[in-house]
Order: sequence, then C-alpha cells, then structure tokens
Amino acid sequence: MTYTTVIFDFGGVITASPFEAFNKLEAERGLPRDFVRRVNATNPDTNAWAKFERAEIDAAAFDTLFADEARALGHELGGEAVLAVIAGAVRPAMVAALDTLKDRGFTIACITNNVPGGKMGVRGAGMTRSEEAAIEVAGIMARFAHVIESSKAGVRKPDPRIYLMMCETLGVEPAECIYLDDLGINCKPASQLGMHAIKVTSGEQALTDLSAALGVTLP
Repeated sequence: MTYTTVIFDFGGVITASPFEAFNKLEAERGLPRDFVRRVNATNPDTNAWAKFERAEIDAAAFDTLFADEARALGHELGGEAVLAVIAGAVRPAMVAALDTLKDRGFTIACITNNVPGGKMGVRGAGMTRSEEAAIEVAGIMARFAHVIESSKAGVRKPDPRIYLMMCETLGVEPAECIYLDDLGINCKPASQLGMHAIKVTSGEQALTDLSAALGVTLP
C-alpha cells in the first residue's frame, strides 16, 4: 500500500506519555498505581473526562465530577490536580520526524483529545501550563496540514467520526493513512476504517514502526 498521509495523536506520541505523570501524582498522593486511568476508563463515553474533552462542561464542573468519580472508586482526587500534570515533555525525535515526513512529500495531521484552552491554566492544544511550553506546542502544531481538537470539534476519539472528519478535510481515503496513538482503544477504530494503525509505546518504537510502514528512514 502506498501511504500519502500520517496522522498523529499528540499526548503520548509527540510528547511523553501523560500516564507517567499520572503515576507520579498517584505515588505522591498515596493512590493505587494507574488509579487515574481507572477513573477515566469507567463509563468512558459519559464520564467527566469525556464531557470535558467534548467541551460539554466547564473546568469547575470537571474538577467536581472527576472528584465524585474518584470518590466512588474509593479515593479522593480532584480533576484540577490531574490537569496540572497532564502535559508531557516534547519528544525532539518525533518533531524531527515530522519535518522529515513533510520534506519527503507526506501530508501530516493531528487528531488530539484535549480540553478547552484557558481552563484551569491550560494553554492551547497541548494542554500545557506555561506560556513557554504553549509556544513550543504551537510551533509543532503549525507543521500539520490540519489539526482536529476534540474540545473544538465536539467529538472525541475513539468515535469513528473524528477520523472520517480528518480524511474528508484532507481529501484522502482511510487506506492512504497511517495513524499513531498511544491508546489501543483509539487505534482500533482507525484500523477498522482501513488506516494502518500504530500503537505507540515509546518514541523509538513509534519511529521504527513508522519507518517500516513507509519504507523510509526517520531520525
């Protein structure tokens, strides 16, 4: 198959996984490891996280609803504390790969589940907490031919519609696309639509698998 388009998730792909930060937060708070993931996996289409990423609730409501969900699972943790640590460090090799792909004529794009900017100190598509980091993320986002943010589109992964929205905007068929995400649940619909999905477990693994799929050498 000849691929023309590479679509990236942002957090956990272009940046380090937020799960690392969640685990650190859990350790600091004396919570079970992966507790944040457990909260977010409970009622995943209707919980506080899903509603916030679709911009259906504001920051204050998210903080309260997340705390209620955490409490229902036996522990105390507010949503604001989770948002405070969510932005991972940028992976320079992934950014270099974006430039290489563009230089070789591939279309690159981004689909990201995020929350509305300006809420609880969150800045921009990368959900950063500082002006410096927001500027860095903005520079990365400018490389993409198109970016879909769940908080602006009102639909979030793994809803198949968000992948089809991207294909329609770019004027490509799913079979022309490679999709990278750190969550298997988000890779599954992409694959079912006909995309070549790559589940990202590390930056190095992602670039190795992407290089093999495209038949090119990436940094």
